[in-house]
Amino acid sequence: MEWTTLQFLLPAIVASLIIAGIHAYLGLHVVERGVIFVDLSLAQIASLGAAIAVWQGFDAHDPAISWMSLGFTLVGAFIFAMIKGHETRVPKEAFIGISYAVASAAVILTMSKATGEAEHLQDMLVGNILSVQWPEVWLTAAIYVAIGLFHVVFRKRFLEISLNPVAVAARGISVRFWDFLFYASFGLVVTRSVAIAGVLLVFCYLIVPSVGGMLYAGRIGPRLAIGWVMAGVASMLGMYTSVLFDLPTGATIVVTFGVVLALMAAVRPLVVRAT
Repeated sequence: MEWTTLQFLLPAIVASLIIAGIHAYLGLHVVERGVIFVDLSLAQIASLGAAIAVWQGFDAHDPAISWMSLGFTLVGAFIFAMIKGHETRVPKEAFIGISYAVASAAVILTMSKATGEAEHLQDMLVGNILSVQWPEVWLTAAIYVAIGLFHVVFRKRFLEISLNPVAVAARGISVRFWDFLFYASFGLVVTRSVAIAGVLLVFCYLIVPSVGGMLYAGRIGPRLAIGWVMAGVASMLGMYTSVLFDLPTGATIVVTFGVVLALMAAVRPLVVRAT
């Protein structure tokens, strides 16, 4: 790869590694909780906030749009934290899917009434990781470091609730309160990542590394380490392939994630037999 090409790709490479780092960790919780599509739902709820802000006349570059998105994300986090599927005999994933469908329809309706900035807003929501600039990269890194430290401090509580919420509730701990903190921090990460990389790529960063880790390890630590390595390798391979063959970067990285996961699954019987 030529040096000029590498310089062009460097902000996107660093951004992808930053996104992979925190999403691989959050994906462990998402898979254990069985709320696989919660990131898509929260991203769409955040999109609804942005669309409403544009509809009300705010410029697409106005910070008010980010604040409106964050506000809607917190509302979504509160709703998901309050829902207890086992008490209503309805899976929590069903409520999450309904929220996604309703928010998506509301975004379409709102953007149909927005003028001028609707196309720019759509581009922002789809994301284009190659267009990311260094100021965005460093701001994103700072936000994710703060959220990462928050999860490090309370990691035992979050893991307890993800793995066995009934036992935690039996000790008199408010599961709903901690669920809200988890979904609020998670929603902030998703909202920021989607604006950079798009919904589909963010979903891959969240779920695929966690699934890859589960193929080879049962404990959280090894699963997380495997997920980080997988996400980094898939990101680099996907980005290089997209440049080499002049392909859409986001879609190429997503396909690369799928190929790497398929290879890991195919090799697993050999690794298990060898150990």
